[in-house]
Amino acid sequence: MPPEPRAAGKPALRQRIGRHVLLSLLLIWALGSAVVLVVGSHFVAEAFDRALLDDAHALALHVRGGPDGLLHLDLTPREADLLRFDQHESVRFAVWSDTGALLGGDEALAAGPLPGGTSHGIAGGDHRYRFSDTVVDGREMRRTTLRIEGPPAYTVVMAETTSQRAQLLGRLLLFSVLAQLWLLVVLGSWLLRGIERDLRPLADLQDAMARRDAADLQPLPGALTAGARTRDVQRLGEALDGLLARVRRGLQAQREFAGNVAHELRTPLAGIRAQATNALAQDDPAVWRSELQGIADAEQRASRTVDQLLALARAAEGEIALPLQTVALDALVRRVLLRYLPRADALGVDLGAEGLDAPIAVRGDAGLIEGLLNNLLDNALRYGRGEPPRITVILERAAPWAVLRVADNGPGMDGGLEGGSDGEVAPLARRWAQGEQGQRLGQGAGLGLAIVTRYAELMKGRVWMEESPGGGATACVHLPLTGMEPGQNPPGIRPPLVTR
Repeated sequence: MPPEPRAAGKPALRQRIGRHVLLSLLLIWALGSAVVLVVGSHFVAEAFDRALLDDAHALALHVRGGPDGLLHLDLTPREADLLRFDQHESVRFAVWSDTGALLGGDEALAAGPLPGGTSHGIAGGDHRYRFSDTVVDGREMRRTTLRIEGPPAYTVVMAETTSQRAQLLGRLLLFSVLAQLWLLVVLGSWLLRGIERDLRPLADLQDAMARRDAADLQPLPGALTAGARTRDVQRLGEALDGLLARVRRGLQAQREFAGNVAHELRTPLAGIRAQATNALAQDDPAVWRSELQGIADAEQRASRTVDQLLALARAAEGEIALPLQTVALDALVRRVLLRYLPRADALGVDLGAEGLDAPIAVRGDAGLIEGLLNNLLDNALRYGRGEPPRITVILERAAPWAVLRVADNGPGMDGGLEGGSDGEVAPLARRWAQGEQGQRLGQGAGLGLAIVTRYAELMKGRVWMEESPGGGATACVHLPLTGMEPGQNPPGIRPPLVTR
């Protein structure tokens, strides 16, 4: 069947992940450019300021003291022009005496504020300096003020325009941004290819599921999940396989249930039709009564078969979620026995009980325990009648279990008491399987023990059959006591009826 159209307006997973990755890379690129701008501006300014301070120290070496004790700048006009020369910047300088007199340079270049204290410089002697921004003749300039202590003291001021600083910082930022942009493109392409490669098994899985027919519930091909590069895709494939397996088991149970109903109802319905046809062909009321009684008996057997099939289906559904509660087992067993006493009396069966005086609480489900006991008593009343017929229900405690036994003195079990190899179901635990006694009597459908086994499994219990002392068969059911978590069979007992 063709795949369904994708939901409109919703981006594909690879597009969404790629968008997040690219946005993250762009954000990192922008933050990296900002960091380059801040750090580069700091170091560029520091380098130019250091060169400007060196020029100020060099100019300070040309300040001399005269015979009259006054300072003067020993600098020829040519040297002054060389000091002002720069291919890219406009350079100004000025030397001021401690009295405020201009010793040389540009009068418009005033000295800037100086910090307190002293700092030792490369030119020798004590001096103080500070960098600051100023405006000279309408042009922004970077200025350094160098104070040379005397005697006599004087101040050297050097200033230059900042265009070269801005150009250098711009080139640094440009090359850095271009390099980061190239790396961003390369990294983004590599990440997008990696995302596409890692998500390809997911797309293959989606296409495989979309192309599947509704009746195809087989596990996914191993190549779909084996080629996954991530554990998440592999786990998704395993989860889908698990879901398909559960759906497959559910459909198989439904088909089995339908087949079981059709198989088991065919015979009683055919018998009812034959008896009704025979009754309609007769004129004797006694024959009518006999055939009607046969029809009623056949209907009762068919109804019992349907009830057992429905009970077994509900037990299979209970595997999904079965909340276990505390159940008073002694009171429940007493109540069920009282309901079976009239039937036992009518059949002439001595139905008794032992161990019902002591209270016993188990973890289970009251409905399942009652259905379990109903099937065991029904089987015993049908097949377990000896001479004289006797059925005994025994309840006892064997921590961490509560043990429920239904013993009869009938012909016993003729095979199938225990399971075979691992995974093999014992014959009498299989559906539709009956012993020679049940086949000889022609009653039932072979579902009773299968239902009992399933009910016990749902309550974390154990079921098996054993021979009764003196002949007959005993069905043993172990249910966990309240507050105990049994992890294995109690020592010295026979293995469960169903080996799993």
